[in-house]
Amino acid sequence: MARLIFTAVLAICWVLKAFSQGKPLPNQLGEYLTDVSNVTARNRSLWNIDLYGPILLVDPRSRDLYSNERDSAGVLVQESGLFIGKLPKEINIANTSIRWNGKRWAMILLPLSENRIERLNLITHELFHRAQPELKFRSINADNNHLDKKQGRIYLRLELEALQKALESPGREGLPHIISAMRFRKLRHQIFPDADSTENLLELNEGLAEYTGIIMSGRTQEQMTEHLVKSLVEFQQNKTFVRSFAYQTTPVYGYLTHKLVNKNWNQDITMQTNLTEYFITQFKINIPSDLNTFASRVSANYNGEPIRQEDQQREDNNLKLINEMTLKFIKSPHLEIGFERMNISFDPRNLIPLENYGTVYPNLRITDNWGILTVEDGALLSADWSKVVVTVPQENSNGK
Repeated sequence: MARLIFTAVLAICWVLKAFSQGKPLPNQLGEYLTDVSNVTARNRSLWNIDLYGPILLVDPRSRDLYSNERDSAGVLVQESGLFIGKLPKEINIANTSIRWNGKRWAMILLPLSENRIERLNLITHELFHRAQPELKFRSINADNNHLDKKQGRIYLRLELEALQKALESPGREGLPHIISAMRFRKLRHQIFPDADSTENLLELNEGLAEYTGIIMSGRTQEQMTEHLVKSLVEFQQNKTFVRSFAYQTTPVYGYLTHKLVNKNWNQDITMQTNLTEYFITQFKINIPSDLNTFASRVSANYNGEPIRQEDQQREDNNLKLINEMTLKFIKSPHLEIGFERMNISFDPRNLIPLENYGTVYPNLRITDNWGILTVEDGALLSADWSKVVVTVPQENSNGK
């Protein structure tokens, strides 16, 4: 079986507004990295290790890279306090962690934000991913295609609305909303029996990484609440939730647990932890046997009717889109390319799951032993991640 390595590229809006559209200044990058080093050292108690380690800052246009450490192969050249070189074309560029030239690195796209808080959030998120093997966490991003279905979306959105009210409530006055959020979650898991385990895998991976980022960002309590509420609101505008929901849920539950119950809760967590059951225990939440009655009774408190109307309309539109994608990649002539040693980068916010076939990725870049595939008009990844399906090429490399 091919060894599957994949990365998710989140399109962060501030990237386009960052400090420079030209070549970055090594001195400034060096100052940023020193700041990160100081912050991780001060926050060593979060995971009982210093997360600081090898970092690659990469310009996605030129593939120029700037590092805080020398690579073991001697490709990088020391200059202005950094180690500088070019990232090979067979390596996908993403905010992620990779093993390259003898080391495990956190890779960060340039330009970096001028906003120190956002910059620290992003870099320490990726430093968590770099440290996952040491922390005994595996990097597994399970598919959660049920979150593209109407009932899955509705009960996730109701959960998020309840979490928003919990964040906006002073102190322990938010507890009833945390209880409602978890009950909406448990109802979703009843409707989709496999959802508990697949959601948990993504939350243990991206959720814990983003929790690490928000804690190390240095936000005040007021700034933290503002950031998390804004993120919850903006997230609901995403075309799909299947790969990105954990960036919202675990940080919010984690922050509320940190603030109200147990500051060091994350140190209890292992790959065997069921986060849903863990947070239920932390907040002493009772789950009623008839969750449908509960949801009918309280949904109106969390914008239930507008959410249902919006997602019914989305369901109608999505069925048409799924039919179009099925015709394009399954029923019409197409090209199937098997994976050998695949590496993939993609945007997790605009995926289109096709029942039993896999998932359509509108934009992605795949490298493998057979070369590089860049997709800008959609491709279907099989459900078992063994192959990619594209439309039949209209011209070859000779332009014929």
